[in-house]
This record gives sequence, structure tokens and C-alpha cells, in this order.
Amino acid sequence: QVQLVESGGGVVQAGDSLRLSCAASGRTISSYAMGWFRQVPGKEREFVAAITRSGLTKKYADVVKGRFTVSRDIPKNTVFLQMNSLKPEDAAVYYCAALSSSDWSPMGYWGQGTQVTVSS
Repeated sequence: QVQLVESGGGVVQAGDSLRLSCAASGRTISSYAMGWFRQVPGKEREFVAAITRSGLTKKYADVVKGRFTVSRDIPKNTVFLQMNSLKPEDAAVYYCAALSSSDWSPMGYWGQGTQVTVSS
């Protein structure tokens, strides 16, 4: 089993930055790709960013490309999401998830989420 705990959310103004962290415990996440997703009330959870096991390959949703950066610290079993130039539409609950290394699909391990609020 993998337990994931997100942190780093908060209330910021448009244009500010936040760095989210996802700390894993119970089992190493080094065998998984990892991803970040977000959800607002009444909408489907959407993909934000993902990173391979090695950290060498990353992918992003078009709406965050160039503003968000995903990274991982393999020895510390932690994944990060650096969010710059935040916009009001980035406000959501952000979740990290373990993903399949073969097709990037969620493996069923999710954190509890961290709230990001962006005021205009």
C-alpha cells in the first residue's frame, strides 16, 4: 500500500506562486510514475502534470504548460508541483496519484488533496 499526503496549498493572489508537495509512505513510489490532478466542485477531476519513474520525462496539460513544473525527489519519496503565474482558474483541490509506468493510468493511490485558492 502507498499512502500519499499532499501539502502546500493555500490562498494566493493571481500571479503568485505555490509549491505543492506529495509525500509518500508505506511503500516506495520509485516504481511508479506520479501525477497531479485537480478538481473543482461540480466538475470532473482533470489531469495537470505527470512525471516518469526516472523523472526524465514529464507531461503537462496545455492549460498549465509553461507555468507549472513537476519534479520528484526519489530518495525522499516525494513529488512536487511548482506553480507559477497562478490564475483564478487554477483554483481547485489538487491531488497527487501514483500512475502506471506503462500507460500513465492511475493505480488507485490518491492523496486527500490540498486546496489552492487564487484571488483576482
